[in-house]
Amino acid sequence: MRKYFGTDGIRGEANRELTAELAMKLGYALGYYLRQENPQKKKLKVIMGSDTRISGYMLRSALSAGLTAMGINIDFVGVIPTPGVAFITQAKGAEAGIMISASHNPAKDNGIKIFAKDGCKLPDEIELELEKLIDRYAEITAEPLAGDEVGKFKYAEDDYFLYRDHLKSIVNGDFSGMKIILDAANGSAYRAAKDVFLSLGAEIVVINDAPNGKNINVRCGSTHPEILSKVVMGYEADLGLAYDGDADRLIAVDRNGKIVDGDKIIATLAVDMKKKNILVNNRVVTTVMSNMGLESFLNDNGIVLVRANVGDRYVLEKMKSQGLNIGGEQSGHIILLDYGTTGDGIQSSLKLVEVVRDSGKTLDELVGLIPEWPQVLINVRVDNVKKNLWDKNENITSFIKEKEKFMGNEGRVLVRTSGTEPIVRVMVEGKNAESVKAIAEEIAEVVKKELA
Repeated sequence: MRKYFGTDGIRGEANRELTAELAMKLGYALGYYLRQENPQKKKLKVIMGSDTRISGYMLRSALSAGLTAMGINIDFVGVIPTPGVAFITQAKGAEAGIMISASHNPAKDNGIKIFAKDGCKLPDEIELELEKLIDRYAEITAEPLAGDEVGKFKYAEDDYFLYRDHLKSIVNGDFSGMKIILDAANGSAYRAAKDVFLSLGAEIVVINDAPNGKNINVRCGSTHPEILSKVVMGYEADLGLAYDGDADRLIAVDRNGKIVDGDKIIATLAVDMKKKNILVNNRVVTTVMSNMGLESFLNDNGIVLVRANVGDRYVLEKMKSQGLNIGGEQSGHIILLDYGTTGDGIQSSLKLVEVVRDSGKTLDELVGLIPEWPQVLINVRVDNVKKNLWDKNENITSFIKEKEKFMGNEGRVLVRTSGTEPIVRVMVEGKNAESVKAIAEEIAEVVKKELA
């Protein structure tokens, strides 16, 4: 059972759940771990970056105190997208990378993500080891280093240009003649996205690019693309691109203001990659939440959909285990392993615009053939003790199998439990809307009867 780390680092309300004390202890723990893993190496370095939240300064200071007390040097690269930290960590041969961000969460929250030297997020076993070290804080700090042996904190904001130039390098040609609206979510993309698209010759309008520490993700960005939709139509732009607070997600908007989610972006990129013979094994990884309409569309184009558990780390694990080069989530986390080690909203947007430019079609034309099968989600309130036993209940599982058999290849059932509430979520998806609704209600009724 995890104590501090969740599916994407340590996250919580800053100064209440994610405190300066916890951040400092994590700094000590990570420093101790790195020293144990590299006993012969005298100078150990980590790369650190942050998004625009006001609490980032507090957490940066606390983390830095713990790390430098353990003799670790820190290169702070400033406000930068999460994938920028991952890229620079790998490019500069650092022992680890740290991003201070709560991604798409409100400004009051914050988080700490850690990358290994290869630019990938830490595996579960290392995060569990760090949790143990946090709880052994008194023990691992019992014999502190001498004052002249502690680590050094250094501003290294020019390293941002390594990441910016990498993004520019993945594009063939330029975007001259294209009109694009960028929504930076008042977060990490406010500088990088603008710099890259301008350097590639696009005519751009940037909105929500004035971060003040408290307005990150507020009614903007990938979680709230409604304003972007209006701006795209108002400027008669070719398309709009919305990032989240740390710019590892992308949601697009077509010229008509219609929102294009991560599933449809992945499908568009994958079909183009197949045409260019660069789609490894003609397979794509998405999650169990991806619409069956996407699966049907990919299948029609000779592409196999591989499903992973929800969470970009699990998508990446599946991609690496099968040697695949594209995967992602409906929410806009898109991983292109040919160019990076983690989800990158700006990177994904560059490749999407490249596809639109080369196809001679508009974005709405490209995604218009991707169907969305009807989907019904019912939250069933149950006894909290019983909620995790739903898949052991013969009456529930046999009823679900019966309904799945009835739908065949034209529908599916997904049952998940809430991690925080006494709720079992019943999702049914299929071609026929009336049938989907009826089956979802029938399954929900059985779940309620058995577990309430």
